[in-house]
Amino acid sequence: MKVILLQDIKGTGKKGDVKNVSDGYARNFLIGKGLAVEATPKNLTELQGKKDSEQHKIDVARQEAEAQAAKLTDQKIIVRAKAGQNGKLFGAVTLGHVADALEKQLGFAVDKRKLTVSSEMKNVGTYSAEAKLFNGVTAKFTVSVELENA
Repeated sequence: MKVILLQDIKGTGKKGDVKNVSDGYARNFLIGKGLAVEATPKNLTELQGKKDSEQHKIDVARQEAEAQAAKLTDQKIIVRAKAGQNGKLFGAVTLGHVADALEKQLGFAVDKRKLTVSSEMKNVGTYSAEAKLFNGVTAKFTVSVELENA
């Protein structure tokens, strides 16, 4: 009997797979526990519609990430922090500070976990950074740490 898996099942397949399994296994275990549905033409059409919808969402997210990457690439993001006379910061500029500055200066949010910086930002100066916006979509930019006018 052909079934469409609704969940990942170890030894059988992944969610969304169409598998040919024995009738007893399908009726008593998979369909009985709600782990699968019979692969009728209606259910196969619904499955294809769901897959197309998910692919469309991924395509839209990739396009948005590429647009953000185009805006962000080669930009200079300015982060202001308090520092001593020798340029050493009181503390450090974190990726959270960089993410906040990105949102204020460019108008779109980037999760701080998707940001990487060449080195710790503990002094006034310029640092190279990278944002991984989507799988395979990255943007390199510069972070300039400047003195805060207090």
